[in-house]
Amino acid sequence: MASGTVVEVVMPQMGVSVSEGTVTKWLRHVGDTIEADEPLLEISTDKVDTEVPSPGTGVLQEILVQEGETVAVGTLVARIGTGDAAAPPKPNVPDPLPSFVEPEPEAVAPEPEAEAEPEPAPEPEPAPSPAPSAGGNGSSGEHHTFVSPVVARIAAEHGIDPSTVPGTGRDGRVTKKDILAFVEQEPSTKAREAPAALTESPAPAQAPAAPPPTRREAQLPGEEITPMSAMRRGIADHMRRSLDTAAHVTSAIEVDMSRIVAIRSRLKAEFAASHGVNLTYLAFVSRATVETLADWPYINAEIRGESIVTRKNVNLGFAVSLEEGKGLIVPVLKNAEGLNLLGMARGIADLADRARTKKLLPDDVQGGTFTITNPGSYGTFIGTPVISQPQTGILGTYAVVKRPWVITDDAGQDAIAIRPMMNLTLTYDHRLVDGAYAGQFLRDLTRRLEGWTDSDY
Repeated sequence: MASGTVVEVVMPQMGVSVSEGTVTKWLRHVGDTIEADEPLLEISTDKVDTEVPSPGTGVLQEILVQEGETVAVGTLVARIGTGDAAAPPKPNVPDPLPSFVEPEPEAVAPEPEAEAEPEPAPEPEPAPSPAPSAGGNGSSGEHHTFVSPVVARIAAEHGIDPSTVPGTGRDGRVTKKDILAFVEQEPSTKAREAPAALTESPAPAQAPAAPPPTRREAQLPGEEITPMSAMRRGIADHMRRSLDTAAHVTSAIEVDMSRIVAIRSRLKAEFAASHGVNLTYLAFVSRATVETLADWPYINAEIRGESIVTRKNVNLGFAVSLEEGKGLIVPVLKNAEGLNLLGMARGIADLADRARTKKLLPDDVQGGTFTITNPGSYGTFIGTPVISQPQTGILGTYAVVKRPWVITDDAGQDAIAIRPMMNLTLTYDHRLVDGAYAGQFLRDLTRRLEGWTDSDY
């Protein structure tokens, strides 16, 4: 939004359900020149970490929100000067007097008059004892009557009355930032108040019972305490909410990947040379999953109130881990049912790259209907993923490992052979998906992968 020759930078709306964001890093300093669409700052929300481009060309005049601060969507965070205003603001220094003008002599302050002896004030009446305030900032408690479910949960976990927390939101409302700041300060506040309480209160006749242990303890030697990022707090809330909502059950199956390994070996060099794409096992599994979901729609469905919502399209989410364990993000490949093997491989590579380089757009993390997580790329062979709400299923893919496997030849004779095997897990919401239904989905997915032919891509 422009105002004259000044461009205002505001906290963007990063998704329909996102109401706030945290400034994690400023990529320019006050006084720096910046071009339109160049990265200006990095922000973090509970759904995505991303770079915010400059909305105009000019000079960064003012930074209003510092790194680490969390503000509401639409909050002014910086100003960029363009045109005549494309220079840092000068300090307000008065112009020097011309050399030919003599400065006026400074006015001599008059001697203060002798103050009259004040009359003795009447003895004040004792003030009535003030009623305890319901608010923590001196305002009436009515401003704190409503708190969001997130604030209420944090307050309950730490045994805090939200009405005692100073609120900075509209009409004194307590925000998530307020309650988290109060939790951080609570131990030091109690430590300061303890001596006063001891001097004001008479010693009890009996020693009080030992207080129950608190959840928060002092930092111990060797520990390092780092505040949670907005994304990590969002992940924590989302995972906990999913476990509280869905009836999680996990089923597993083993897949002989012999045909997939052979086809991938033949196509990998061609895909890299002709299309610049790394053909992974995940692309094969994703392609087969989309086809199988068409036959088992409840696994691509959603419980909405007391209704079941099924879909013909598949918006396939992929769990992508960020570097150094800084978070997990699930970008979505929209309408994946229309992609062949090459399109699937391209889409997966593009989403993973943009997730790790903070180039995702808000729409890239919205609207998923089914999710695949791939910890097998790190060598793990089994797991129990958590469903991404409001979806009803998540598929885990694991390492391809050579193992002895019993096979049956055309004559019906059994033999032990070495086969590249992969475990797949399906975690599903038992409120909608029964074990037999999930088992049939996994059975059909396995048959597609084990029977893959050249015509399938």
